[in-house]
Amino acid sequence: MPESDNRNMEIQAIKQRFGIIGNSPLLDRAIDIARQVSATDITVLITGESGTGKEFFPKIIHQLSARKHGPYIAVNCGAIPEGTIDSELFGHEKGSFTGAHEARKGYFEVVDGGTIFLDEVAELPLGTQVRLLRVLESGEFIRVGSSKVLKTNVRLVAATNVNIPDAIANGKFRQDLYYRLSTVPITVPPLRDRKEDIYLLFRKFASDAAEKYRMPSIQLDEEAQQVLRNFRWPGNIRQLKNLTEQISIIEKNRLIDTEILLKYLPQNNISDLPVLYKGEDSAKFNERELLYKVLFDMKKDMNDLKQLVMNMIQADETLTDNLGENTHLIKRLYKDYEGMKVPAQPIVVHQPVTHINDTDTVQEPEEFEESLSLQKKEMDFIKKALSKHDGKRKDAALELGISERTLYRKIKEYNLD
Repeated sequence: MPESDNRNMEIQAIKQRFGIIGNSPLLDRAIDIARQVSATDITVLITGESGTGKEFFPKIIHQLSARKHGPYIAVNCGAIPEGTIDSELFGHEKGSFTGAHEARKGYFEVVDGGTIFLDEVAELPLGTQVRLLRVLESGEFIRVGSSKVLKTNVRLVAATNVNIPDAIANGKFRQDLYYRLSTVPITVPPLRDRKEDIYLLFRKFASDAAEKYRMPSIQLDEEAQQVLRNFRWPGNIRQLKNLTEQISIIEKNRLIDTEILLKYLPQNNISDLPVLYKGEDSAKFNERELLYKVLFDMKKDMNDLKQLVMNMIQADETLTDNLGENTHLIKRLYKDYEGMKVPAQPIVVHQPVTHINDTDTVQEPEEFEESLSLQKKEMDFIKKALSKHDGKRKDAALELGISERTLYRKIKEYNLD
């Protein structure tokens, strides 16, 4: 059997074992990496947005490893108060702090020989990060209130939905710990990048809800399915599950159309157009947002031009007669305008030549050229925004939907000072 077929069979077996639904290549890639690193003791960092299912991957790594018969514990670092996190992870001695009436083992001591999953690892205080780095490098730790060095043999898997390079730049996360954690990184894709899996997940959640609440399962018509796939799902799988259960309970009609579905979808995330997300490269996305504004305004201008010409054709019979057979062609051209790509060259509109008689003066063709330069459009937007807000760059940047840093760079680039 070819190696690729054998790998695909193993991935499908893992999905079935852990209840993972989806056929996305990005999801399969993440599962395959988890499968390959499970046989080692390498530290793994799992990254991805909240609600993508990151918690499945440390279980896969543990269950497929030689430590599968050892203890496994998942710790949500963001849910433990800063004052007690060291005690929870590394233990403490009796009397080491107020309320420490007896000695207590920490998670790293209890899970010796097994696997510990630190979820939301970016929420750890800097002092705790130093202690964690020591465990990763030497397997050594010290209980709170003690001077005795203890040893542990633990496999560490960490996860976060925070952009750690940004946290490092802001002084909230240690760079050396990041490199030590991310020996092997696994990125869990967001639901909007797994369009082929969205309706599969919806059907599974609808079936579960029907069984749980003893009612017929809801279904979507084809148009509603497409709307579901095009939604951005900022809350990812968790949001999809909640929405499916909500519709299952509230709606009496078991066949859900677009009108019903839209009542449950937040309107600000209906479109699948790129939007700015915290934690991504803000400069890159701000420029993209500005570009989309330019393109949308250009399309509006083209639509206005289309309507103007059509009105001229319909209102002026003389013009229609002079155009003759070309009238049908022009009408069809503008009728089929939807979906037409914006041309790379400037638009040239010719004024028609009208002959009244041999003695009349012939009107020469006039050309009106509209520049479609994206750079010029971008400059115009920036100038208008600055003028509107009396040169206040912070307000202008907010109006344009870009960062102040991007606006400063654009002003310098276009010599708008």
